[in-house]
Amino acid sequence: MIRAMHDKEQTGDFSGQRGRMVQRDLKGRDITDPAVLTVMGRLGREEFVPKNYKSQAYSDCPLPIGCGQTISQPYIVALMTQELRLNRYCEVLEIGTGSGYQTAVLARLAKRIYTIERCRELSEGAQAVLGRLGFENIDFYIGDGSSGWAEKRTFDRIIVTAAVPSVPGPLVEQLGDGGLIVAPVGPAGVQELVVGTKKEGKIIERVVCDVRFVKLLGKYGFEE
Repeated sequence: MIRAMHDKEQTGDFSGQRGRMVQRDLKGRDITDPAVLTVMGRLGREEFVPKNYKSQAYSDCPLPIGCGQTISQPYIVALMTQELRLNRYCEVLEIGTGSGYQTAVLARLAKRIYTIERCRELSEGAQAVLGRLGFENIDFYIGDGSSGWAEKRTFDRIIVTAAVPSVPGPLVEQLGDGGLIVAPVGPAGVQELVVGTKKEGKIIERVVCDVRFVKLLGKYGFEE
C-alpha cells in the first residue's frame, strides 16, 4: 500500500525518462512489486542528484553525491525496497541517508523512517530536499550508523545502504523478532546482497545477488 502524502515531486521534463526507467530497468528485470514501481514512477530522482548530474538522473547507474558517497542505481534501490516487503505499519531504520532518494522511496511505503548518516553535509542536504518535497514521516540522525539508532528501541525493517563486513551486532539487536534486514555484506569491492529474517534472536540469511557498494565506516563497519 502506498502511503498517502502530498505529491510535490517534480515531473516536468523528466517524466518520460522516469517512465522508461520503470519499464526498462525495473519491470524489464525482476521488480514486480506494484507499490515499488508506482512510487519510483512518481518520485523525481533528479531532485536528489547534484546539478551537474541531472541529465543522468535516470541512467541505471550510481552517481556521485559528495563525501565519497554515491546514490545507488535505480534498480538496486527498487530491489532492496522490494526485498523489505514493506507495509504502511512498518517502522524502518535506514543506515546511510546519502542523498535521501532511498529514504524518500521508503517513506512513501512505510509508517515512519529513521535514517542515520555519518556525513553532516549529506544529511543536511537530504533533509532540505525531503522537507521541500513535503515528507513528514522521517527522523534524521547524524552519527555512526553501524551502531544503530541512538535510542534503545526496535524496528520492523532495517536497510543498510553501504557495505558491511558482516551484519552489525547493534542492528541485529534493534531488529524486532520476525523483522527483515537487507544489507550488502562482504569485503570492499564486491558484496552479497543479503536478506536476513530475525527468528528467536538470530538472523537467518538469504543471498539475493552480488552487488558493489561503498564501505560503511564505523565501529561495527569498516575502519577509516
